[in-house]
Amino acid sequence: MAEPVFPPRPPVSAEIAIIGGSGLYDPGIFEDSVEVKVYTPYGEPSDSIIVGRVADRRVAFLPRHGRGHRIPPHRINYRANIWALRSLGVRWVIAVSAVGSLREDYRPGDLVVPDQFIDMTKKRDYTFFDGGVVAHVSMADPFCEHLRRLLVEAGRGLGYRVHEKGTYICIEGPRFSTRAESRVWKDVFKADIIGMTLVPEVNLACEAQMCYATLAMITDYDVWAEHPVTAEEVTRVMRENTEKAKRILYQLIPRLPREPDPAMCSCCRSLATALL
Repeated sequence: MAEPVFPPRPPVSAEIAIIGGSGLYDPGIFEDSVEVKVYTPYGEPSDSIIVGRVADRRVAFLPRHGRGHRIPPHRINYRANIWALRSLGVRWVIAVSAVGSLREDYRPGDLVVPDQFIDMTKKRDYTFFDGGVVAHVSMADPFCEHLRRLLVEAGRGLGYRVHEKGTYICIEGPRFSTRAESRVWKDVFKADIIGMTLVPEVNLACEAQMCYATLAMITDYDVWAEHPVTAEEVTRVMRENTEKAKRILYQLIPRLPREPDPAMCSCCRSLATALL
């Protein structure tokens, strides 16, 4: 096969997907929603997928950790999640994630739309191409530039502090970094934000030729900063950020083109030069 084979679209379909991270378990912006259970060759996705309408667009929502936050980051079935969304017809993926900050000026409550990542994960399933066909997908520019720009514009249009660039370092989890590791991520690797769920979600979306961007919500400073942080403070910031994310999504979704434009990014044709 030339690429992963997705089945014919089921009766329920969507063109846009939201993957909800910590704190975002229900988009709260849908009309006429239905719940769809999708079966995949890679096992079960994190949860059933909610498909609904925002304005005149059909949107799918999948909570990355499952409802109730029952799946830790290193146990998420990323292949099943991406395969399920692509099988519904999704071409645009907006991934919402809670992250820590590795920069003083990237403050709790700020939003970041990263443009690069560093992978420090260890034992995940990173590809749909496990044999038979070999693919080396370029990740030089891992996020959809068109979708990134639209996310930044939507957030700033609502008056939020949105950083238009940032390097996301993805660690295995579920533990947090040591102080020594945190200083390495900040001072040696020069990363800007830290989280546990970007990889391999972004890799797989690229292989599925979907346009993918992340809306990262900063909840606190990572341990390099020596800022005392309470669970109450993190919960408050996460709740505020979740409301911001919902407003941004509500503004953004009606503005997305019906089809990705290959002239604006390479996501939707990523396999053109990847297959051997």
